[in-house]
Amino acid sequence: MTTILNQAGVSADDYCILGLATCFVREDGEIQEVEVIEPIPSAYWETMLRGVETSYKFVCAKTVGDILVNDSLQKPDEFPPQSQFCHNFTEMMLAATRTYKKKEEAQTHLPLGEKKADFNYSLSRKRILNNIKTVSDDDNVKQHPNTHKIL
Repeated sequence: MTTILNQAGVSADDYCILGLATCFVREDGEIQEVEVIEPIPSAYWETMLRGVETSYKFVCAKTVGDILVNDSLQKPDEFPPQSQFCHNFTEMMLAATRTYKKKEEAQTHLPLGEKKADFNYSLSRKRILNNIKTVSDDDNVKQHPNTHKIL
């Protein structure tokens, strides 16, 4: 674990905020709800505090060492058993942790070990994790006939 942290410029005692996001996956034409544990960078944390709509049910402040134990991820007790870590969680957590090291005042809004849930939680814009965009000729923008002419 120390090697990963040293390479990332992070220590086990560094602060990070984790959130429980409500996301969706598409399987056989059906959309299924999933709960995903994601690290939250300081910039997004500050927008959440301003009341922006979010898919996060709650967040909690932890140290990197609380989550990354002997190179394996440990789910904090605050998170439900059916929740899962997001894709590339370790890399994202290390990157988010660096944002709190750079902007330490963001740590003052949620003390270490605390949990906060009074956000503007909304699912009006569903986050579909495995959505595949299919590009077709119909997506092309029709140009005005004079676009490339010298008038």
